[in-house]
Amino acid sequence: MNIASRMAQIAPFHVMELMARAQALEAEGRSIIHLEVGEPDFATAEPILEAGQRFLSGGHVHYTAALGLQQLREASSGHYFSRYGLEISPARIVVTAGASGALLLALGVLVNPGDEWLLPDPGYPCNRHFMRLLEGRPVSLAVNAASNYQPTATQVAASWGNRTKGLLVASPANPTGTLLDPETMAELTDVVARRGGTLLVDEIYHGLSYGVDAVSALAISDDTFVINSFSKYFGMTGWRLGWLVAPDCYVREIEKLAQNLYIAPSTVAQHAALAAFEPATKAILEARRHEFSLRRDILLPGLRELGFKIAAEPRGAFYVYADSSALAADSDELARQLLTEAGVAATPGLDFGSNDPQGHMRFAYTIERSRIEEGLARMAALLAPK
Repeated sequence: MNIASRMAQIAPFHVMELMARAQALEAEGRSIIHLEVGEPDFATAEPILEAGQRFLSGGHVHYTAALGLQQLREASSGHYFSRYGLEISPARIVVTAGASGALLLALGVLVNPGDEWLLPDPGYPCNRHFMRLLEGRPVSLAVNAASNYQPTATQVAASWGNRTKGLLVASPANPTGTLLDPETMAELTDVVARRGGTLLVDEIYHGLSYGVDAVSALAISDDTFVINSFSKYFGMTGWRLGWLVAPDCYVREIEKLAQNLYIAPSTVAQHAALAAFEPATKAILEARRHEFSLRRDILLPGLRELGFKIAAEPRGAFYVYADSSALAADSDELARQLLTEAGVAATPGLDFGSNDPQGHMRFAYTIERSRIEEGLARMAALLAPK
């Protein structure tokens, strides 16, 4: 074999391997409570599904432009105005093959070999792996509960080096579910801009926040790159559709890259997504957001009662990032024990970086409340003092 050397620094997505083990146990007849997967359990909302079916019934499923269906770019622009009061030109919106496609396009036009980018740790693993794929160098910023698991402007300034080109943050964040408040977002925007760098913000969990509204980085600066997705709030994971908002001067370069990487996003998914911003769809999605909130309010105190520590409460997405050090020295071993002995699948910190991964676990509240309660009961039986 002649495998590229970069692959030694691109780790597997451990949660997917954990899910595969859980599915293998289910195939053997075991009952498994799935708290590991960051995917909404709801079916595609009916208006979206019907829009896709109507389009398919016509039979004319052809390529769209590489930047996406113009109607969808305009609808996304309207979404920014109705939700945030922001006027974002459709010309700046690029429809992509999932948020992963948006991240690849953004980094593809921004990262040169040897460039350094600052990334919070813990954080979503694909961010650092995409950076490595493009021969950039991800530099971890160790964040903790004291800063709400988000970087501060002081930390960014202290970590900025001669080769640093940008900062990539997420709000709400995976795995922590924490948000950047407007003041911190503005401070980060300023500290990056004053150093001639680029700010890239992952907003794929926007819409899924509880008791607080997430601020879009686009409200602060037009020079920021923002990634969003139809997967999480809109519940279209398997449709593989996202979008990227970029400064005007980058759009042509992004278009060239999109043409070469995947020609165009899924035509069927784009036509289905035209219904994602309709009032009837929004009513369904808001009801689901409320359900996620109810699930969070069961899982969060339930984990604390079991001995997990959650110092920074999640206010968005559908994750709880819990300190498991009082229960086990190694969260990976604890995850294996929970799966094999209690039938509960949860994600060890191993996926999310090098900042004390052995002392943390991520739990996703993407299943019915009764199943969450069952999972907590199973863990309680296993973890109770013998």
